[in-house]
Amino acid sequence: MTFAFYLGAGNIIFPPLAGYMAGEHLSLAMLGFLVTAVGLPLITIIAVAKAGNGWAGMTKLLPAGVATALAVAIYIIIGPAFAAPRTGLVAYEMGLKPFIGDMGQAGLAAYTVIFFGLAIVVSLNQGKLMDAIGKFLTPVLMVLLLALAIGVFAAPQGAMPDATGDYQNSPFVKGILEGYNTMDTLASLMFGALIVDLLRQKGINDYQGQFKYLAIAGLISAVGLSVVYVSLFQLGNTAAGVATDVSNGGAIVNAYVLSLFGQPGQFILAAIITLACFTTAVGLISACSDFFHNLTGMAYKKLVVLLGAICAVVANVGLSQLISLSIPVLVAIYPVAVALVLVTFLKGYFGRPRLVFRGVLIVAFLFGCLDGLGAAGMKMDAFAFLPLFDKGLAWLMPTLLACVVGMVVRPSEKLAAEAA
Repeated sequence: MTFAFYLGAGNIIFPPLAGYMAGEHLSLAMLGFLVTAVGLPLITIIAVAKAGNGWAGMTKLLPAGVATALAVAIYIIIGPAFAAPRTGLVAYEMGLKPFIGDMGQAGLAAYTVIFFGLAIVVSLNQGKLMDAIGKFLTPVLMVLLLALAIGVFAAPQGAMPDATGDYQNSPFVKGILEGYNTMDTLASLMFGALIVDLLRQKGINDYQGQFKYLAIAGLISAVGLSVVYVSLFQLGNTAAGVATDVSNGGAIVNAYVLSLFGQPGQFILAAIITLACFTTAVGLISACSDFFHNLTGMAYKKLVVLLGAICAVVANVGLSQLISLSIPVLVAIYPVAVALVLVTFLKGYFGRPRLVFRGVLIVAFLFGCLDGLGAAGMKMDAFAFLPLFDKGLAWLMPTLLACVVGMVVRPSEKLAAEAA
């Protein structure tokens, strides 16, 4: 189930494009991608288990307003701003466009209205239908991906392209930043608590048991995702001469499947991806509506309609454009998520944990914003002196330094006595 939570259409479209652009630097780029697309979500799930009580447990040392604002930002990113609209775009790019061609803006608008209209209807009336689709969909998708993986390694269809862009000079760091696009670390923060609740329903109520099973589930997911990513990286890395449209990973996968399995394989892929996108859209719209219902008191059904309509509007910017818009936001917000996970693990070493939690997250946010502005194309030459700034990781060293300071600085005896 945990693996199914992670595996969505977004996880399938990014690795092929990264593999294509990495060229001869495939190994380093893939390793960097695995750090943030597999390693971080796994560590985050374990951090959620360690903190206990899900999001509330991880953020209990933060001001309530800050914890709520961070949760709102994450839900907006994985909901109506980026992840949910992306499901409709991937369904269009991989499920319809290969067969009827580009229908232009009007065709995309019509498709997204129908796609998210149906998602709204199902979100309003959730029942056993979604469970049945989910139980059927994930195994079928895995069988297809496994067949694709075997085909990629046994019968590569094309040649290795030359490395382009940042993959020429810093493939490992570029892979790390590309791994942000899966958004799985942000998702881990939110649904880690859901998995803990499901464990309680299974009668696992003690902290040690929940930690154990959540860690095992996370490891199984990490292995599964790694197999998927490695095979898709290899697909992209042998797609030169096969894929003519390399604007996004969906187009590369479509061309490769057509070459490898012919038209029947492309039809099957289109059907599975469309269903995967649809179930993901329903899940994201439902989860976000439920969160904002509890936060604001606004009726759940009204929120479903509102968020579904926003998703349809946002989706009309196009897949490549939406990905471009999301990158600066993810570059800015991911350091905060990583910092929260880091201080959760180190809490026992801090002399003044409440102060350190807040200080580390502020540092990560401020320097993450610098990276985000740089990723958005703004001139940030004044900050070029910062370590790793040119790599898009200006937040890393200051955040680690803030953690070290938090471990070194201890409260005075008077403050310690007052705290006691």
